Amino acid sequence: MNRINGSLIRPILIAFLVSSAMAAAAERKPNVILIITDDQGYGDLSAHGNPVLKTPHMDRLHAESVRLTDFHVDPTCSPTRAALLTGRYSTRTGVWHTINGRSMMDPEELTLAEMFKANGYATAMLGKWHLGENFPCRPSDQGFDHTVWHLDGCIGGGPDYWDNDYYDDTYLVNGKWQKFDGYCTDVWFEQAAKWVEEKKDQPFFLYLSTNSPHWPYIVPERYSKPYENRGMPKDMAVFYGMIANIDENLGRFRQHLSELGLAENTLLVFTTDNGTTAGWICAESGYQYFNSGMRGWKSSAWEGGHRVPSFWHWPAGGLAGGRDLPALTAHIDVMPTLVDLLGLKKPDGPALDGHSLAGMLKGKGQDIPDRSLFVHVQREFLPPKWKNSVAMRGPWRLVDGKQLYDLRHDPGQKTDVADERPEIVKQLTSDYEAWWESLQPAMKKTIRYVIGGGENPMTLYSHDWLMQGSGQAVWHQNQIRRGELTNGPWALEVARAGTYRISLHRWAPYLNKPMEMQSARVNIGGGEQTMDLKPDATRASFEVKLKPGPVMLQTWLVRPDGGESGAYYAEVEWLGGE
Repeated sequence: MNRINGSLIRPILIAFLVSSAMAAAAERKPNVILIITDDQGYGDLSAHGNPVLKTPHMDRLHAESVRLTDFHVDPTCSPTRAALLTGRYSTRTGVWHTINGRSMMDPEELTLAEMFKANGYATAMLGKWHLGENFPCRPSDQGFDHTVWHLDGCIGGGPDYWDNDYYDDTYLVNGKWQKFDGYCTDVWFEQAAKWVEEKKDQPFFLYLSTNSPHWPYIVPERYSKPYENRGMPKDMAVFYGMIANIDENLGRFRQHLSELGLAENTLLVFTTDNGTTAGWICAESGYQYFNSGMRGWKSSAWEGGHRVPSFWHWPAGGLAGGRDLPALTAHIDVMPTLVDLLGLKKPDGPALDGHSLAGMLKGKGQDIPDRSLFVHVQREFLPPKWKNSVAMRGPWRLVDGKQLYDLRHDPGQKTDVADERPEIVKQLTSDYEAWWESLQPAMKKTIRYVIGGGENPMTLYSHDWLMQGSGQAVWHQNQIRRGELTNGPWALEVARAGTYRISLHRWAPYLNKPMEMQSARVNIGGGEQTMDLKPDATRASFEVKLKPGPVMLQTWLVRPDGGESGAYYAEVEWLGGE
C-alpha cells in the first residue's frame, strides 16, 4: 500500500471498524447504570452556573448527555428513591417519611431491579438504600443480586454499623458485615468498578446511590480546603468538597467503563434525590449560595426543594451530544422510559404513574400528555391534605393549594398570581383532589417487617418505630448515646406460629455492652412480660408464643432513676414449634 492510497483507505477502515463495533454493541442488551447523589441540588454543579463549585466530570457528562431540565423528585430522601425505583408516587408505595416506619417500601412493588432481573440482567445496589432495613424490604428482597450498603439514611444512623464515620467503615455485603478501607464515596465507586468488571460479559443494572453530600459533612481536607480558602462557612466548604469528591470518582469510573469497552453501550443516568441542603447550612451565616435562582431547598415544596439534574447518556442508543429537553418530567417517568427505550418486557405489577420519555429522548418529539404532577413533604403519621404540597402543570406551580406561580416570568416564585388566574387554580386543585383521593388506600396500609420468615433472627431498630402524630423515632446513634427517653412500637407480621425469643438491647447487640437498666418490659400482640435486670446485663430476653398474622411489638427499658425508653434494638428469633 503506497502512502497516498494508505492515507485514503485508513480513515475508511477506521470508520468501518467503529461502525462495526457500534453495530455489535447494539446487538447486545445495553448495560444500565443509575447514579443518584444525596442532597445535591440543581445548582450544585458548575455546568448549571455555579460560580464557585468545580465539577469538571459532571460538566463533561452534562455536555455529552440528553438533559431533562425540568425534572422533579420528592423533596426528601426515601420518597424519591421509592418513586424512582417503582415508577409510582412514593406515597403509593408506603413511603412518605425518612423514619417512623414510613420509609419502608411495600414489598409488593415492582422495582427496577426486579424488572431488569426478569430481562436477564445482573443487578447490584451500592451505597444508600433507605427503604427498609429488614425482610422483606431490603435491597436483596427487592431484586438486587449483589448489595453493599449502609443501613439508615445516613452513615452514623441508629441502624448503621456502630461508630461508622465515613472512613474505614463497616458495611453490609450480601447480608454480612464487612470492613472496608477508605473514604465512603471512594468505596462505593471502587466497588462499582470491581462489579462492572466482573459482569462485563453480560448485561447489568447498577444502582449506585451515594450517601454524600448528605450530613454529616465529612470529606478529606484536600477537597474542602479550596472552598474554605474562599471564606465560606466550614460546613458549606465541606459540602462542596464532598461534591468535588463525587465528581472525581465519577470521572475515574467513566474512564474505567471506557477501558473495559463498556461506555458505548451503557445507558448512564445521573440524578439527585432532592434539592440542595445549602439553604440549611447557610441559614444562620447568611452566606449567599447558588441555587439557580430557585426558591427553597431540601424538604421544601418550593421549586428548589424538588427540581434536580437528570442526565441521560447512551452513545450506542443515540443519547449523546448535548441536548436539553424542557418538558415537565419526574422520577416516576424513569421506569416506563427504560421499558420503552431498551425494549424490555415489564413483569406484572402495580399500575405506573409515570409516562415514557423514550421518544422525546431519541429526538422524535414529545411523547407525554399534558398532565399535572404532584410533590408533597410529609413528615407525620398520616399526611395532612395540601400541607407542604405543590401541584405542577407546565410552568404553573400551585403551592399549598393557595399560592400560584408562573415560572416563565417568575422563576424565583416571588409573585402570587392566584387571583389573576383562577382557571389555573381550579384545574390544579381538581387534579390534586383526584390524586389525593387515589392515595387513600396506600395511606391506610401499614408496611410491616416479617418475623419468622426470610430473616431469622432479625434485628429491629428504633429508627422504624411507627410513631403516632408528629412524634420522632430515635433514629441516630447520637440520640442513642444520649439515651433519649422516647418510645414507639414496631409493626410486624408473624410468618410462622411457634415460640419466639425477643431480646431487648440498649446498644447494638454485637457490642455486648452493659445496658445499666433496672428492668425491662415487652408487649407483643397484647401479651406483656416484665423482668428485673442486673446493672451488667447486656440484654433482656423473653420467650413468647405467637400465631401468624399482624402484631405490634413495644418495649420498655427502665433506668435506675426511673426514666424509661423503648429498646433501641430488639432481636427477634423464631425458635420453632407451632
